[in-house]
Amino acid sequence: MLKILDKYILKKFLGTFVFSISLILAIFIVFDISEKLQDFIAGHVPLKEIVFDHYLNFLPYYGNLFSPLFTFISVIFFTSKMANNTEFVAIFSSGTSFKRVLRPYMIGAAIITFTSLVLSHFVIPLANKTRFEFEDKYINTSYHTDEINIHKQIAPNTILYLSNYDNSSNSSSQISIEKIVNNRQTFMLKAENMSWDSIKKIWKLENVFERNLIFTQSDSLKTKRKFLYTETHKFSPSKELKIDFTPKDMIRFQSKIEVLPYFELKQFILKEKQKGSSRIEYFEVEMYKRTAFPFATFILTIIAVSLSSRKIRGGVGLQIALGLVLSCIYILFMHISTTFATSGLAQPLIAVWIPNFIFSFIAFYLFKKAQQ
Repeated sequence: MLKILDKYILKKFLGTFVFSISLILAIFIVFDISEKLQDFIAGHVPLKEIVFDHYLNFLPYYGNLFSPLFTFISVIFFTSKMANNTEFVAIFSSGTSFKRVLRPYMIGAAIITFTSLVLSHFVIPLANKTRFEFEDKYINTSYHTDEINIHKQIAPNTILYLSNYDNSSNSSSQISIEKIVNNRQTFMLKAENMSWDSIKKIWKLENVFERNLIFTQSDSLKTKRKFLYTETHKFSPSKELKIDFTPKDMIRFQSKIEVLPYFELKQFILKEKQKGSSRIEYFEVEMYKRTAFPFATFILTIIAVSLSSRKIRGGVGLQIALGLVLSCIYILFMHISTTFATSGLAQPLIAVWIPNFIFSFIAFYLFKKAQQ
């Protein structure tokens, strides 16, 4: 049961958080409109799409992104005001322990964390899909992939090579598919051009050359352990081909992983591992961050309460400044650790959670000091 103290602090906590996050989102929208207004006017974008496809999906993404930071700032702001008004003197004088005072803060942090987890894993990916489609339609119309000499593993032991790729027409020139078994080529396909048929969901190839090799073990005494093989060739002016590769595999990298809800992202990572993708670390970092980042709310809340529950010289301003510095350090740690993960220098799961572990020790130290 929530008591009067719990309700009092929880109301201040959630009220301040909602107010501060709403204020920063309103500022973001103003800046975003000023930046994209010319694109909206030039593209004759309907107001309905601007509001419902862009900004309605813009709000949960950025609100969730900054929720731990503004939880931290909100707690420091209203807690330091309570301390300056000597409210904590009265609370502690009544025999209430610091640990008991922390209870409503943890309830508030749990509500924000749970909401953030649901948003991160299920709501925001679907919102991102609509938002990215809007941006690709009206804003990023000039986007063009600059990748050349592209290699993709499309099946076990099977490599697709593209000399280039045109994402506007979903086509490529000078492509080849090669299958290697036991370090020997068993199949090769070459084509001058490859284009995507969006109706049949297949690739259409032009001027196709195919080569099949069937190996047999020869007499080792006569051939000195060499292998014999039979070879067949085939040329076709055109060919339809269905492979585990679609234009979706060539869309913007961020768009590919940020639009997948949790279970789809897990399946996608499993599929990419089977294909031998070189970007597994990026996908795993994205999945683990969706959980680790919301849980930072608990840690930052404990730090904020420990720092601001006592009246100090400098007042609220000094405490908020200190909070901002610690928040920036946390974000810096998160960026550095995820860079290590994507560079292959650390396991993604460990790298993503390292900032939380480090700040957990800071939170524990400040909590013990505040109890004294």
